[in-house]
Amino acid sequence: MSNFIQAEEGYYSLGTAGYYVVIAFLLISLVLSAIIASRKQNNTRFSAKSIAFCGVAIALGFLLSYIGPKLPYGGRVTVFSMFCICIIGYFYGIKIGIFAAAAYSVLQFIQGGGSYMLSPLQICCDYFFAFTALGITGFFYKKQNKFILAYCLAILARGLFHTIGGYLYWMDYMPEDFPKSLAFLYPVIYNYSYILLEGLITVILLKIPAVDKMFKRLQAMAEGN
Repeated sequence: MSNFIQAEEGYYSLGTAGYYVVIAFLLISLVLSAIIASRKQNNTRFSAKSIAFCGVAIALGFLLSYIGPKLPYGGRVTVFSMFCICIIGYFYGIKIGIFAAAAYSVLQFIQGGGSYMLSPLQICCDYFFAFTALGITGFFYKKQNKFILAYCLAILARGLFHTIGGYLYWMDYMPEDFPKSLAFLYPVIYNYSYILLEGLITVILLKIPAVDKMFKRLQAMAEGN
């Protein structure tokens, strides 16, 4: 049982086996949900326009992911990089959204993963699972005025995989000046600080009427309306 749940200093945490079970459950749930949703979204097929749009969005998101300030304990608040990937699923459905986000995760790994490979699971948590999770906005395909909700859920899902990887592999890399009283929350604080800050900035900008109007025009253009 200790491999699944560990008691330490008065609180309980998941053991290594427990994290594997959680990750497997999340992935199976995501895959099954995506299969069910894609069957309902019968018209979500790849076309020349959707492929071109995905290519531009992925390239732009990849470029923007390296632009922005870094936070004191790590992580970069980028300029709309997650937004660029999240709009793909919202505009074209779960199948295209997951595929595009997975392609984006490969680019992120090629660019930065080679120097930090500790295990296959670590690579998946930090890159393939985390960035592919941005494609779950596709569950909200054809749902009007739901992008902000879809976006928030997607970035929270990305942060969850990063955080699981943090507990499994990165606790030993915690900065010495990090508050000791919050040490057990280090992966949560590290990952969600930059993700939520970027998300908050993005949501605020999307609430501006002029930006919202531009977003709707972009959606209409992407969908060919």
